[in-house]
Amino acid sequence: MTRTALLVVIAALAVVALVAAYMVYQDRQSGISIQIDGQGISIDGR
Repeated sequence: MTRTALLVVIAALAVVALVAAYMVYQDRQSGISIQIDGQGISIDGR
């Protein structure tokens, strides 16, 4: 495997790890959800 191919594989694995970590972070978030749309403002607790 060439050095360039190895770096591409490592970069792809890093991106996958970052996306997985972000998804876990979003899943563990707690608090409130505020939405503003055509029907007004809604505030929901999670």
